[in-house]
Amino acid sequence: MRDRAQLLLRALPRLPLVKPGDDLGALIVAALAEGAMIPHDGDVLVIAQKVVSKAEGRYIDLTTIIPSQRAHALAEETGKDVRLVEVILSESKTIVRKAPGVLIVEHRLGCIMANAGVDRSNIEAPDGAEPVLLLPRDPDASAGSIRRRLRAHFGSDIAVIINDSFGRAWRLGTVGTAIGAAGLPALLDQRGRADLSGRPLQATEIGYADEIAAAASLLMGQADEGRAAILVSGLSWDGAERPAKSLIRSAEQDLFR
Repeated sequence: MRDRAQLLLRALPRLPLVKPGDDLGALIVAALAEGAMIPHDGDVLVIAQKVVSKAEGRYIDLTTIIPSQRAHALAEETGKDVRLVEVILSESKTIVRKAPGVLIVEHRLGCIMANAGVDRSNIEAPDGAEPVLLLPRDPDASAGSIRRRLRAHFGSDIAVIINDSFGRAWRLGTVGTAIGAAGLPALLDQRGRADLSGRPLQATEIGYADEIAAAASLLMGQADEGRAAILVSGLSWDGAERPAKSLIRSAEQDLFR
């Protein structure tokens, strides 16, 4: 990673409400044009997970859910809607922690997160329906698809990150986290590089995509801001492209489980 002393983050104009089947790439191209933004080589577009999931139709209507016995037992322990618990189970590999009001799982993508990322906030609900939104099926592939669309339109080598808000095992508060990435090294290996004293770094690997996602989250906000895409300029990196799934720590190395 080469040294840079300045970073520019710009929020795209508000995207329209995204619906299943919408061409998200086209909506982003239009928003960039409206904001008079032209992406250049090395720029990174950070996109909120929610709009990606909406475009991919990742909805489930809770009124259609028939809960299992396991869901009933977990709902009793946690105090959560039993139908929501059933959806969380369907998106999870294992239950990591449970307590009243809390259900931490290993998502099918490998992420450790609350409620398997199943979300009810900022979702339009038709009459009689109770929709919840799931994570994209393959966020790295989603990022790659959007990246190809932008590269074809602008002719620039732009990277794409899909951003979600995660809690952390050892600190309070949610932080923007990359669940999908394309066009950059999501995990940047600095081992062997010299420090200021000339000593080679022994264990330093940077969650590069996570750092960019967290910076973009400052502009995105967490409530009604409506800023679903952020263009980041001024970055420069050395290293091969690596997807966001390369950031996931294996269970054998995870001392917090």
